[in-house]
Amino acid sequence: MATMKIHPTAVVDEGATIGPGTKIWHFCHVCAGATVGANCSLGQNVYVAPTAKIGDGAKIQNNVSLYDGVVLEDDVFCGPSMVFTNVLTPRAHVSRRDEYAPTLVKRGVTIGANATIVCGRTIGEYAFIGAGAVVTKDVLPHAVMLGNPARRKGWACRCGEMLRTTADDRARCARCGDRYAIREGRLAREE
Repeated sequence: MATMKIHPTAVVDEGATIGPGTKIWHFCHVCAGATVGANCSLGQNVYVAPTAKIGDGAKIQNNVSLYDGVVLEDDVFCGPSMVFTNVLTPRAHVSRRDEYAPTLVKRGVTIGANATIVCGRTIGEYAFIGAGAVVTKDVLPHAVMLGNPARRKGWACRCGEMLRTTADDRARCARCGDRYAIREGRLAREE
């Protein structure tokens, strides 16, 4: 079984659950109640709140905060300094702890550096959120989202390659060979 590695400057509170093989780097804080899966990497200065959950194989780059209500499924990549929010209408002088809006990031998603995910959203499997994008709505599986506000600009394969679709709404990944079809506005992998 792989052993976890926790840098001496990191704080992992008693009551946090950390999976085997996970690496937690400089100046991280994982709160009591948080769950971090197996074989994850938490880069420098990552914060994981008490109710946040991180699946197996996730890679969280430097300066990312996973607040209460954020759930990452397996194999999610969070780029440097990307942002999750957890309240839609924050005010410093008004407590909104009972209004945290959950955010679900499904399996295999990539979120680029400096992107922002507004709370209360679901990001579908293998979606690709470009650097600096601001996600204000739910994201379809495999969608490539760019801009502010983020809009779908294409589709991504499970391996991360951007797909080119044909006139008959089909695509074949140039990197791994997976085949896809667009049905009712959604990309589906063909077996």
